[in-house]
Amino acid sequence: MKTQYYTASSLDGFIADADNSLDWLMQFGDPEQTDYPAFIAEVGAIAMGATTYRWLWEHAIGPDAPKREPWPYEQPTWVFTHRGLPVVEGADVRLVSGDVRPVHAEMARVAGGKNVWVCGGGELAGQFYDAGLLDEVLVTFAPVTLGGGAPLLPRRIATPGLRLVGVAQYGAFASLRYEVRR
Repeated sequence: MKTQYYTASSLDGFIADADNSLDWLMQFGDPEQTDYPAFIAEVGAIAMGATTYRWLWEHAIGPDAPKREPWPYEQPTWVFTHRGLPVVEGADVRLVSGDVRPVHAEMARVAGGKNVWVCGGGELAGQFYDAGLLDEVLVTFAPVTLGGGAPLLPRRIATPGLRLVGVAQYGAFASLRYEVRR
């Protein structure tokens, strides 16, 4: 079981633009054409930040979403938040707050030997890193620059640095896999 931060980023290191939009990413089409299907098949539990969850609610799953879709995950999802959020009916979504360590222990238990995906955002991934719980960082870089927005991983990770363990190309995307060294 690994705890993995898997995300897409602009070349200049942002996972969302200054308006928390992902339109810059959606222009490239179907994630099924990347390593996503193989990745998600190995995930047993998901950690998600409130901003990521709110974006999904507003743009895809909530009653006022422009193009309403079902909840995209079969895995139980823990949403880290300090405020009340609507919950998707029929989905295994759990609202939590506080230290990631006890929640991670529960996620690992429920994942049943599969991986824990830190879905977003960068600050939540940083909290898992700070707690010594993050094992891998998987980033798919899109051929755009945003000039600002939500940073990929707002932490200084310099000594030791991350260890590159994989590189792949999916159309216009470059996908890099890093191991977190302790």
